[in-house]
Formats: sequence, structure tokens, C-alpha cells
Amino acid sequence: MEEWIFQVTAVALPAILAITFHEAAHGFVAWRLGDDTAYRLGRVTFNPIRHIDPFGTILLPALMYFTTGFVFGWAKPVPVNFARLDHPRRDMVWVALAGPGTNFLLAVASAVIWRLVNSENSYIELWIRSAAEVSVLVNVILMVFNLIPLPPLDGGRVAVGILPDFLAVPLAKLERFGLLILMAAFFLLPMLGRQIGMDLSVMHWVLGPPVDAVIDFIRILTGND
Repeated sequence: MEEWIFQVTAVALPAILAITFHEAAHGFVAWRLGDDTAYRLGRVTFNPIRHIDPFGTILLPALMYFTTGFVFGWAKPVPVNFARLDHPRRDMVWVALAGPGTNFLLAVASAVIWRLVNSENSYIELWIRSAAEVSVLVNVILMVFNLIPLPPLDGGRVAVGILPDFLAVPLAKLERFGLLILMAAFFLLPMLGRQIGMDLSVMHWVLGPPVDAVIDFIRILTGND
């Protein structure tokens, strides 16, 4: 029981913080750039309780981590009215980048903590080091996943904000189908592949190399071996 609690908390806490800080960052940057929608609703806070979706923030990420090693989840969406931003198209890019940027900073901070803590000193420090290791992985995966250039993901909003109109307009129109496309690519294709005996794990093709590259960069940045 003690080992189970150790593993669950070492995974759940970093996942909750990664997902909720990601959402809070969107609301904070939007507020600073002219849209106070999230602020008026009390969502510009780094208090995880205000952002937690019981299934998407806790149950699903933990289940996926222990069964697939991949972490996917969500918090309650932070409402942003892009039309109220000071410069809607430009500021939409900064609001979108705030989430992945926060995940990157959390990953770097977690790597520093991992380096500073000696897991041989105590059980608590062993837990801290385990949680820090999970935090690096979770935050990097969330960052890379959300930077996929497909609306409504953050990378899609960045692409819409910086691309010329003849490319941005058709990409923006994909937003209503974005989540369906992702679900089909990341979950239905692998299931189909298993049925026909082929490896159709798009998730690993798309996320694997970028995640490895970012983790290697963080190791170099923080001096971790």
C-alpha cells in the first residue's frame, strides 16, 4: 500500500501541476494583454484546485502513464476572448505560447531539483527525486504535444497567428475538427494497426524525437547526466 501511494502521488502531483499551470498561464497572459475574461471568472490563479477536471487532470493521465508511458490530459479550459486582446492576431500567439512555455520552465525547474536532491539520504528525498523525474517527462510531453500546429492546440493558434492569410484561414477552419483528427491519429490508428499487424503509432513518430531532443537539451542546460 505504501509503495502504491508513493507511485501514485509521484505521478499525479506533477501531472496536476503541469496541466493546471499550463491553463493558468493562458489566462494570466490574456489578462495582461487586454482580455480579463478568465480573471473575472477567478481562473487567473496557479491554485490547481481552480483548474482541475477530475477525469482529464487526474484519472486519465495517471492511467495512461502506468499503462502506456504516455501522458495525456486536460484541465478545465481557461476562457479567452481573443477579440478583446489589444492586438488580437499578434497577442493570440503570446497567449498560446504561454502554456507550453510554462511547461518548459517547470521541466527545467524539475531537472534542477532532481540534480540537487540525493535520493539515498531519505525516503522523502527519494519521493522528491521520483516526482521531479516524472515532472520533467510530463511537462516536456505536454509542451511538445500542445505545439503540434493544429487548432485548437496551442501550436495551431501560433500557426494561425503568424502564417499569411491564405494559409492561416483554412488552418483556422480546421479547429472544429482538430480534436477528432488528433483522437483518430493517436488512438484509432494504433488500434487499427494492431488489427492488421502494422505499427501505426503516430504518437511515437510525432512526439518521440522532439520529446527526446527537448529532454537532452534540458539535461545539458541543467548539467544533468
